[in-house]
Amino acid sequence: MTGKAKPKKHTAKEIAAKVDAALTNRGGGKAGLADRIGKEKGGHAKYECPHCKITAPDIKSMQIHHDARHPKLPFEEDKLTNLHSSTPAPVEASKPKPGIRGSLKK
Repeated sequence: MTGKAKPKKHTAKEIAAKVDAALTNRGGGKAGLADRIGKEKGGHAKYECPHCKITAPDIKSMQIHHDARHPKLPFEEDKLTNLHSSTPAPVEASKPKPGIRGSLKK
C-alpha cells in the first residue's frame, strides 16, 4: 500500500507534457543550428556585426550588442550585414520551418 496523497501512477497531464517536450522542435541541437546561425532565409539571426561577426535577429538587439561590446566605436546601421538578403532562397520547400510544432520522428 502506498502512503496518503502519493499517486501510484503518472497523470495524463504529466504524460502529455513529457510527450510534448520530447516531440516538439524547440530549435536546439543540430536541427536548430542553421536557424540560430541564420544562413538560410528561415533563420532568426538576420544581422551580423561587422566587427566580431556575431549575429542578432533585429536592429535593436544589434544596437544593444554594439553598445555593450564595442562602446568606443560609433554604431553605423548601414555597415551591418543583412544575412537574409545576401543568401539565396532555399531550394527545398519540404524542409521543416523553425519553430513548427510537431514530431520529426514519424
